[in-house]
Amino acid sequence: MGTGYVGLVTGACLAEVGNDVVCLDVDEKKIRMLNSGEVPIFEPGLAAMVKKCEAAGHLRFTTDVEAAVHHGEFQLIAVGTPSGEDGSADLNHVLSAARNIGKYMKEYKVVVDKSTVPVGTADKVRSEISTELKRRGVAIKFSVVANPEFLKEGAAVEDFMRPDRIVIGTDDEHALHMMRRLYAPFQRNTERIVAMDLRSAELTKYAANAMLATRISFMNEMAVLAEAVGADIERVRLGIGADHRIGYGYLYPGIGYGGSCFPKDVRALQRTAGENRVEMRVVSAVEAANLRQKQLIVDKIVRRFGEDLSGRRFGLWGLAFKPNTDDMREAPSLDIIKGIVSRRGAVIAYDPVAMDNARLAIGNAPGMSYAATAMDAVRGADALVIATEWKEFRSPDFPAIKAALKTPVIFDGRNLYEPSDVAMLGFEYHAIGRPVPAAGKD
Repeated sequence: MGTGYVGLVTGACLAEVGNDVVCLDVDEKKIRMLNSGEVPIFEPGLAAMVKKCEAAGHLRFTTDVEAAVHHGEFQLIAVGTPSGEDGSADLNHVLSAARNIGKYMKEYKVVVDKSTVPVGTADKVRSEISTELKRRGVAIKFSVVANPEFLKEGAAVEDFMRPDRIVIGTDDEHALHMMRRLYAPFQRNTERIVAMDLRSAELTKYAANAMLATRISFMNEMAVLAEAVGADIERVRLGIGADHRIGYGYLYPGIGYGGSCFPKDVRALQRTAGENRVEMRVVSAVEAANLRQKQLIVDKIVRRFGEDLSGRRFGLWGLAFKPNTDDMREAPSLDIIKGIVSRRGAVIAYDPVAMDNARLAIGNAPGMSYAATAMDAVRGADALVIATEWKEFRSPDFPAIKAALKTPVIFDGRNLYEPSDVAMLGFEYHAIGRPVPAAGKD
């Protein structure tokens, strides 16, 4: 139930190993796209897998709720849980899916929460299904399982097919046995399943994302300090990452995290803590540090060009919140664009795959335009701003960039280049937590 990043990847990967999967969505336009061979999201490897599984007859798409409930021995709820105004996760779609299962089920089902949901949601799902069954006057057994996803956008297919761990929360031994059977093809080399109670499984997802967000915000704060004291955060990263207790993962400084998971989950975790009268000072600081970090590039631009950016144009490379996805949700690029255009500057942006979603997210904002190529974005611009670390930006034609820019200035929010190398080519280079070397001569 749900054909977003989680639902579509889950459905395709389960079909890939031979299961018969029906993906349900109430969005008729999305289902029409899928049935016509189009995949509405960009995720490496997903489109080919969907096409293959459809052709093999293992994967179908429908808006027919009753047919989908009748089809599945397993009912996987993978609908969205957007943030409410108070930071809480909106469970309307999850509970609606549960009611539909209770309304149409005729035999035993294993109901699986794949959506990221607050602790206690499994109990609510169970209650909604039970209420519908009681209303129908029938007694049909079912089990509720918490099975949170740990898929990285941009590597979701790989993460599902070769998982680090498979968290299964249930108080039902039969349901656990069935889940082990479902996931057997994904753990042939070694045991990946971590079985636990429902509430621990629900909390595990939030704890994992909060931990990763904490590492990002910690390193971003260290980068700010490195700039203040004249240190190089890249050397610091190498020095601390070599400690096996720390490692290198999620220690890359930049312009903050975005996307559909970290921001929403950090806020939801704080909300859950507040409801239980627990103060989570570290998690609160993580969010505050991230919001500040998203303003960092704009602050650097203002220091260089002044508060009034009238008549200035900036070429922006990267719009998606991370590479290998077209997801614009809470992307740092949005904060950069807002910061520039609110000061009467102009932005011309390029992204390899997120242009359509960017237009939907940004609309016809004054001073905002889009380029067909990366070089078109910098032509005639006062500076280049890098917001997403796409591979095609890692080794550009620097002489061509310098010739295209009005002034050879780069604001690199992802630390793609070695400052001394870029400076030798005659650029003024502003990175995150790295020294600003004097630009070389032509």
